[in-house]
Amino acid sequence: MAASERPIVETKLGALQGIIDEEILVFLGIQYGRSTAGERRFKPPEPPDPWDGIRNAGEFGPICPQGGALAGNSLADEKTIGLLPKLPLSEDCLYLNVWTPAVGDGCKRPVLFWLHGRGFAEGAGSEGWYNGKNLARRGDMVVVTINHRLNAYGFLYLAEIGGEKYASSGVSGMLDAVLALEWVRDNIGEFGGDPGNVTIFGESGGGAKVSTLLALPQAEGLFHRAVIQSGPGIEGVDPVKATEFAEKFLNHFNIKNNELHRLHEISFEQITEAVGQIAGTGPGGSRLLSPVVDGKVYPRHPFHPDAAPTSVNVPLIIGSNKDESALFLAADPKRRKLTEEELHLRLDRMLGKRKEAILSVYKEHRPEATPWELYIGISSEGTRLRSILLADRKFAAGGAPVYMYLFTWESNSLGGLFKASHAMEIPFVFDNPDIAPFTGDSPTRYELAASMSQAWINFAHSGDPNFEGLPFWPAYDTEKRATMLFDVPCRVENDPRKEERLIWNEKPVPMW
Repeated sequence: MAASERPIVETKLGALQGIIDEEILVFLGIQYGRSTAGERRFKPPEPPDPWDGIRNAGEFGPICPQGGALAGNSLADEKTIGLLPKLPLSEDCLYLNVWTPAVGDGCKRPVLFWLHGRGFAEGAGSEGWYNGKNLARRGDMVVVTINHRLNAYGFLYLAEIGGEKYASSGVSGMLDAVLALEWVRDNIGEFGGDPGNVTIFGESGGGAKVSTLLALPQAEGLFHRAVIQSGPGIEGVDPVKATEFAEKFLNHFNIKNNELHRLHEISFEQITEAVGQIAGTGPGGSRLLSPVVDGKVYPRHPFHPDAAPTSVNVPLIIGSNKDESALFLAADPKRRKLTEEELHLRLDRMLGKRKEAILSVYKEHRPEATPWELYIGISSEGTRLRSILLADRKFAAGGAPVYMYLFTWESNSLGGLFKASHAMEIPFVFDNPDIAPFTGDSPTRYELAASMSQAWINFAHSGDPNFEGLPFWPAYDTEKRATMLFDVPCRVENDPRKEERLIWNEKPVPMW
């Protein structure tokens, strides 16, 4: 495409030239924050400097330092969701991406603002299944995805050690998201979006980030609706435990508490390596490297003991997937071959004295289930039950409605290996059902993608996910517990799997 044919938008910082992808205008790698390297490491983000001329916005920006699949350390994702873009790692990583049907036409379209998954440890807004093209086209809306600081860079809590200078270090990654939302407020109108109608949505760790933003005072007023997909964030991290972890991190580098300046001199490669050694690898990482509730910058837990006041008037969709743990157990050597004896051994470790009572209920209500299917069912419940708990507390607070869903459609990929696993709903929310091999080849995937993406679109437009063609989806309450089951066909059920919910007695198994 000739440069003269590419769209140009004038933002408050300078001009950007995007690209066109099947009639959707795409602006990639838009800088919303300065480099976080050196002295700005662990500090609040800062807006970038203005520029002269026209910047190219046709390529993704660098991704934030991390280990795992996006850093090229794992092939697992290439065998599930396809090839991942191998982008450079850099502390100059505060970039966002925009998909829009049009610019300069006077329209004010709803904005969907995506927070990526992979816990607080990994991930980027550039992952292929987050491509916003189809969603922008179907919904006549603007889609935004972002990068933000992760793991130690975004959440190493140094406030008790380093004082006021590091007061926000336990939530730096979330303050990045706030800065990106401020960029949306100030600039999205030039991209055909409505800064007064922004919906934040995210999956897994992204859902927990949505939960955090619902309680973060700095984010209040920057968004107007929210969606939490398989990531119910009830509580943040305790500052005492977070400080103990930070001291362990400093000891790894032989840094004394009065030598924090040395942390700014270490290469990001060394810090990333240390994160892997101390916190562990994988998207979960260490929970201690996630938002810290210090009572000041992040004053309270999102939904403990109740819903944060800042969340009360925000309409919410929340839900989970039927077989969450199937994704994490896909490489288990015992998959599909688990014996009854092995099931009991695993559940002994997971449930202790509660095993017999819980297992008997699942066997009663799933009489045809194999030991492997029972194990997936039981080990998946943490996400569902925490989602219900969050919805209960949101409903109890009054205010705006909450809508509950359960994703039950099963992929036929690899002989049904993934079932309705964790993250399986993402391609359908984005109207990207051809994520090979993850979503399989069943033709029903197109019908489901149309239904699920349209529900999210309608919710972003009006705060109500209902549309003609979808069974009526009532708002959630603690009496009926109406739940949309996303499948082909979709249907609404009150309090699905009630007996299985009740047996846990509000003490669910840890998520995954």
